[in-house]
Amino acid sequence: MTARGLDGIRVVELGQMVAAPWTAKLLADLGAEVIKVEPPAGDAARRRGPFAADGEYTDTEVITDASPRAGSGLTGGLFAAINTNKRSVVADLSRPEGRSSLDRLLAGADLFIHDLAPGTAAAHDLTAAPLRAQHPSLVTLSITPFGQTGPYADWRATELQVVHGGGWGWLTPGCVQDAELPPLKPHGHQAAFQSGFAAACASLAAVDRALRTGHGEHIDFAQMSYVVGMLEAAFISWSYRGENPSRLGARILNPWGIFPTSDGHIFLVCVEADQWERLKDFMGRPEWADMDIFETLEGRFENEDLLRMWLGEWIAAQPVTELFHRGQAERLAFAPVNTVAQMAADPHLAARDFLVTYDQPGLGDITVPGAPSRLTNSWWSIRRPAPSLGEHSGASFAAADTATAAPSAPAPSAVASGRPLDGVTVADFTWVWAGPYCTLHLAHLGATVIKVESSARPDLGRRLPTQSGRHTPTLDTNGYFNQYGQGKQSITIDMGTAEGRALAKRLALSCDLVVSNYATGVMDEWGLGYEALAAERPDVIVGAISGYGHQGPYRSYMGYGPTTGPLSGLASMTGYPGTDADELGVSLGDPAAGIATAYALVAALVARRRTGEGQFIDTSMWEATTACTVEGWMEWVMRGTQPDPMGNLDPLWSPHNLYRCAGNDDWIAVCCVDEAEWTALARITGIDPDDERFATAADRKANEAELDKLIGAWTRERDQWDITELLQAAGVPAFPSLSSRSLEVNPHLAERGLIERLDHPVVGQMSHVGIPWLLTDGTNGVRAPAPTLGQHTHEVLTGLLGLNPDEIAALEAAGALR
Repeated sequence: MTARGLDGIRVVELGQMVAAPWTAKLLADLGAEVIKVEPPAGDAARRRGPFAADGEYTDTEVITDASPRAGSGLTGGLFAAINTNKRSVVADLSRPEGRSSLDRLLAGADLFIHDLAPGTAAAHDLTAAPLRAQHPSLVTLSITPFGQTGPYADWRATELQVVHGGGWGWLTPGCVQDAELPPLKPHGHQAAFQSGFAAACASLAAVDRALRTGHGEHIDFAQMSYVVGMLEAAFISWSYRGENPSRLGARILNPWGIFPTSDGHIFLVCVEADQWERLKDFMGRPEWADMDIFETLEGRFENEDLLRMWLGEWIAAQPVTELFHRGQAERLAFAPVNTVAQMAADPHLAARDFLVTYDQPGLGDITVPGAPSRLTNSWWSIRRPAPSLGEHSGASFAAADTATAAPSAPAPSAVASGRPLDGVTVADFTWVWAGPYCTLHLAHLGATVIKVESSARPDLGRRLPTQSGRHTPTLDTNGYFNQYGQGKQSITIDMGTAEGRALAKRLALSCDLVVSNYATGVMDEWGLGYEALAAERPDVIVGAISGYGHQGPYRSYMGYGPTTGPLSGLASMTGYPGTDADELGVSLGDPAAGIATAYALVAALVARRRTGEGQFIDTSMWEATTACTVEGWMEWVMRGTQPDPMGNLDPLWSPHNLYRCAGNDDWIAVCCVDEAEWTALARITGIDPDDERFATAADRKANEAELDKLIGAWTRERDQWDITELLQAAGVPAFPSLSSRSLEVNPHLAERGLIERLDHPVVGQMSHVGIPWLLTDGTNGVRAPAPTLGQHTHEVLTGLLGLNPDEIAALEAAGALR
C-alpha cells in the first residue's frame, strides 16, 4: 500500500459539530489515524442533518440530546461529510471508566484535539498543566469560540456569535443601501471551517516539532480571533485611514458585483485599470463606458450607481455560460453564480477529480467535495466512511508500521521549545492576499519567510488604496501590505532579467518550501515551476495557488478571491430571506486557499522528514472554498435541493438571529440551541413560557417571525453589551456584531495579545491583527513588523545564499536587485 503523508501520526478527537471534527478530518484525510471520542448521545452533528427527504428523519424534525432516538446511530449529512476516515468510541467523561478510556488513548497519541470550554476542561484535568505532566510529548489543540483565556473565555457561542463577534458579519453582504437590513452571516459554518484549517496547520507543525524534540505543546486557538484576521482590508482601513468599513456603501474597486443575466447570475470584478479597458472593448465600446466620469478608479467609485446601471443593462441580455467563457478568453474575471447541481456537472471540476463518491452506510453512494489541494503524491483519500456511534468501542491505536510510522519522540530536554517551524525557510513568490495570507501563517509558526518582490512591479498589496492617512504615501506605508507582510523578510529581485531569474531559482532551491500565487504559467515562464525545480531538487515542496488550479480546462482563467463565493455556491445560498444570491463580505477564496495551502505545506514538510519525498500542492481557490460548503452540498446530495438564502436564521434552531439594539446601527446575535437556553432567554425577555407557539423547538421554528418580533422589541430598548452580559450570565449565546473600530479596542482581544502595535520603520506603531492562537510553552506574538521593500536583500544574499560582495555588485550592475 502506498504510504500517505501523515501515516503513523495518531490523533484523539473530542469535539462536537464542525470546528474540532473538521480539524481532525483534515489530518485523517492525509493518512493520520484518528479516533473520535463521543459522549453517549454522540456528536451533536449527528442530529443536525440534512437528512434524506424520503428517509426516517427530515430537517423539520428537531432531534435533541433528550430525544429517544438521539443515540440511535442516525447519520446526518453534515456528520457524514466531516467525519470520514475516523473511528468512533463512546466515553462518558463524568464516569471514571470513561475518563480512564480517554487516558489510555492519550497515552498513545501524538495530538489531542478538543473543543471543551475552560471550565469543562479544568473539571476533567484536560488543561495544559496536567496534560503536560502526564503526557510530556503530547500536543493538545483546544479550539473554542473565544479561547481558554480572556474575559469571554467562558461565554457561550455558536457560529452566529463567532462570525459577528469577529467582524465578518459587519461587512456582509456588502453594498447594502438600506441601513435597516442587518449585518449578515454567510451560509453555513464558514468561520468553523476556516478556523479548522488554521488549527490543523498549527497543530501539525507542533506535532512535527514534538516528534523531533520530545517537546509537547498546548495550543489555545480562538475562533473569534481567527475571524478578525480574515477581514481583508477592513481592519487596516480603520487603523491606517480612520475609515470603518461596513455592509453599507460602495466598493472601492469597480466594477464589482453580482449581476442578473438572461438565464442566471454572474459575478464580475475589474481589479486593474487594464481590465476595465478590456471590458470596454469586450462590450463594443458603448458610448457611456468612455465617459470621463469612469476614466479613473476614483471616478468609477464615485459614480458606482451609474456604472452598475449601464453595465447591468448590458449583462442582462447575455447568457451566463457564454459570458463566462467569452469574457475569460479576454482575460476578464467573470464567474458564474453556481448552484451545487451546476458544480456537480462542471467539466473543470470533473477533469481535476475534485468530486469523490464513496459508500456511506445508511445513505448509499454519496458524492462530496474532495481534497482542497491537488497533490502530486496523492495522499488524500476517503478510506473509511463516517462511523456509526461507538462503532469501534474498545479501539486503540494500531501497532506501528516501521516503514510509515512517525519517529518516536526523544525524551524532552530543558531547552526552550520556541516556535514550531523555527529553522524552516520559505521562498515567498506571492502577492496581494491569498499567497501572502498563506506565508503569513508560516511566519506566525516560526518559519523564516523571504518575500521576493520588485520595485519594477510592486506587490498590488503595496499599491491598493489603503495607504496610511498619517504619512506621505510610499510603497512602505500601505496597511494592506503591512498587515499580511508581518514577520517576513523582503528581498528585491527583478524577474525581468536573466540574472534575476537565476538568483530566484537559487533562492527557491535553497529553501525548505516554495510558495507562489501568480497567474498560472508565470512561474514556469521564469524557470521556477515545480518540474524545473524538481529536476534539480527531487524533494522540493512547492505550493501554488491560483483561481482554477494548474490543471483542467479552466486553468488559464483569471480568478480572484471575490470570484470564489459565486463559483463555490456559497453566494447562491447567502443573502437576506427572499432575495437573490449575495456576496460574502470578504473575498473568501483568498484566505481559504491561503490557509489550505499553508496546511498542505506543513503536511508535506512532515512527510518529507520521514520519507524524503517532495510535493507539488496545486490549490484552486474555487476548490478550497467549495470544500467548506458542506451543509449546502449535502442538502443537494441527500434531498436534491440546496438552501435558499436565509439571512442570519438557522435551518433548525430558533431563535437564531441578529436583533437591533439601542444605539446607532448596533446589533446583537442571539440564539438558543437547547431548552435550557430557551428557558433562560424567555425568563429574561419576559416571553410567556406557556405560550403554545413556543412550547417546543419545532414550535419555535414554525413561529419564528413572531418570536423574533418579541425578542427584537426587547433588545431595541437596550445596549448591546448590557444585553450580552445579561444573557451570557444566564448561559444564553449572545454577542454584538462588531466593526473593525470596536475590535481594535476590544478588551478580550487585547488581553489575548491579538492586536499588535510593533514599531514599523516607516509608519511606526500602527494596529495590526496578530496571531489567533497562544502557545503554552512556545513563543507568542508577531516577531517583527512587515518589511520595507528590499529591506533584507543583502542579509539574505550573504547569509542564506552565501554570496560575496563582488557577486552582489555584479547582480546590482545587471539590474537584478531592484
